[in-house]
Amino acid sequence: MRHRAAPSRRQLRRRRLNRRQRAVSLLLLAGLAAGAAIPCVMLQPWTAAAQTHARFDRSTALTRTDLVEASRSVERDTGAWTLGESDEPTGSLTVRAAGNPVVKALINGRDADALPDGFNPDHATGDTGNAYAFSQCTWWAYVRRHQFGLPAGSHMGNGADWASTARKLGYWVDNSPRVGDVICFGRGQYDSDLTYGHVGIVENVGQDGSITTSECGAAYNGKPFSRTFTAEQAKQLQFIHY
Repeated sequence: MRHRAAPSRRQLRRRRLNRRQRAVSLLLLAGLAAGAAIPCVMLQPWTAAAQTHARFDRSTALTRTDLVEASRSVERDTGAWTLGESDEPTGSLTVRAAGNPVVKALINGRDADALPDGFNPDHATGDTGNAYAFSQCTWWAYVRRHQFGLPAGSHMGNGADWASTARKLGYWVDNSPRVGDVICFGRGQYDSDLTYGHVGIVENVGQDGSITTSECGAAYNGKPFSRTFTAEQAKQLQFIHY
């Protein structure tokens, strides 16, 4: 009976090397398979959350769905504003921090080149819950802002007081409309109340600079209505961004 010769050291090293290579290949294949499955798992909760917040059903209105699922492009010509899938700012190596994820996306995307010097995105919001009477313009402004994921204070005063109160709290306020802004009407301005003023929300900014709103009032039983203002009219109004 013939006996096989014992493998040489060189042969043993080659066998061990082959086993290691096979093990590494199996691990790489498993990692690629797991990585391919991750996006499907991650997307499901975002979609459900977006559907939960899509409450204002109008053809001109943006919802939280638009904010969550949009690309990072900013379509200024159509007035639409979108949020990116990452926090990387355009044309900058530094990502600005903010506690509110929607605000963080905006200051690193759509509004990166327009932020006032020294603006603090984590200023006091004054938010302790919706303290406004049901169906009032202030009640709707608070509700709609939270549907967008943007801040709104609980005790901002009457509609005519919102811009000044917002500035005191550190909000960014100016005369340039952006989708999601609170519109502040002065007393008697564009048919607003002579005593209390009025507030609304910017739902769309047109190519010509006109704005489409969502607004509410005591007589509307919590159902918002919409108006359109020309670009020239919009310049006369104040807008609270965040």
